[in-house]
Amino acid sequence: MSRVRDQLERLRPPADWRERLTPHAPDGLSSRLLLLTVLFTLAVQALILGPNAASFHERWLLDRLQAAELASVGVEALPYSAVDDDTAEQLLRIGGVSAVAISDQGVMRQLLQAPNLTRAPDFIDLRRRSLGARLLDPIRTLFGPEDRSIRARAAPRYRSGDFIDVVAPAQPLKIELRAFLLNSLLVSILISVVAGGLLYAGLSFLVIQPLRRVTRSIEGFAADPQTVAPTPSDRHDEIGRVERELARMQEEVRQALRSRSRLVALGEAVAKINHDLRNMLTSAQIASERLADSADPQVAKALPRLERALGRAAALTRNVLDYGKSEEPAPVLDRVMLAPAVTSAAEDAGLEPTGVRLAKALPARLAVQADADQLHRILVNLMRNARQAIEGDATRSARKKGPLGSVLVETASEDGWTVIRIVDDGPGIPPRLAGKLFEPFVSGGSADGTGLGLTISRELAAAHGGELKLVETGPTGTTFELRLPG
Repeated sequence: MSRVRDQLERLRPPADWRERLTPHAPDGLSSRLLLLTVLFTLAVQALILGPNAASFHERWLLDRLQAAELASVGVEALPYSAVDDDTAEQLLRIGGVSAVAISDQGVMRQLLQAPNLTRAPDFIDLRRRSLGARLLDPIRTLFGPEDRSIRARAAPRYRSGDFIDVVAPAQPLKIELRAFLLNSLLVSILISVVAGGLLYAGLSFLVIQPLRRVTRSIEGFAADPQTVAPTPSDRHDEIGRVERELARMQEEVRQALRSRSRLVALGEAVAKINHDLRNMLTSAQIASERLADSADPQVAKALPRLERALGRAAALTRNVLDYGKSEEPAPVLDRVMLAPAVTSAAEDAGLEPTGVRLAKALPARLAVQADADQLHRILVNLMRNARQAIEGDATRSARKKGPLGSVLVETASEDGWTVIRIVDDGPGIPPRLAGKLFEPFVSGGSADGTGLGLTISRELAAAHGGELKLVETGPTGTTFELRLPG
């Protein structure tokens, strides 16, 4: 039927499916993973490079301080100044410093006099240095002027005293620091490339190749759903689960496609049978109308049953054809007064005061936003089902006077919804049918039911943005609830 054909059309892959699924090399997942790996490794190395440069800068100054301190200890340890001034100055300058001073018990002694400097040296106290200042020191050295010098201070290690001060030119430190940073950068790049390559190889083996298999499987399935998919791997991780779930879903879709193709053929056959059957029923109804003029009492007795049977058969063929049509048209929403709509639907559903009567608990001016015709069809289906259930109750068939039962229609407002409840006092729906009542061709037990009324009504309610559901059922009656927005 056309409904099944529409579903098959929606399952057909789009015209550009191959273009969507084909990976492009520059934008592929593998190249992006490789690039991200290299970038992340470089970023980590850059974060490490700053503290390493600060440590190198501090260690270089400490080496100068210790060399000057050792030279000063050697010079002062010799008795009676056995080393002349020129030799002492040479020893002190071996450490690469231009001035040395010692503070002992608050007294500063100049061991090596500083030469005349073009600018005052920058002072760095290595005993008390914050992390921020330590990170800034290498930057100041790298970008400082050529004639910059540094005055460093630290606690002595090989002699007594408060501290030792040295003045050293910054240019040698700058040269060594640049070489250190260049070597570190080259090593970082090498580590990044090696780590990126190893990580890429691992990800390619563990992730990229399985994803390519999944992609090829999807491409093959999109091209021909009947193609047998390759056997999923026996991996127990997420990739293996994806492969197995994909294979399972593809098999389910294949089964559904085969079932739907059979349903299409069956639907076309049913449509032809229904067309011929309606013609036959029309002829039979004409014949029954002629029989109504017969004086034979046996004919008069059997005629009502014949008319009811013909009516049920005609209703079944009409409902089957209606259900097999394409989707219902979208509802044209309008302001519908509910009380007159319920009264009109009750008349078409066969409710009457002497049989199954209508009871209303509705506000007089209540209106809902709905398609008037589709709302009428929903209410007629629900009320007709209630009437047929009550009339089919054997415990009420012996009644001669008064109504057989009632169908109550009431409303309520809940969180922006208009709730319409259809409550009957019939025998209820059998438990075995209550759970699948809205499935096609499942009747609630009425002999006159075709099993399509509730299915169509639920689709109409969903088209309005609402829902139709069975609230409760039992020996004292059944309640359906129709919820509409606003």
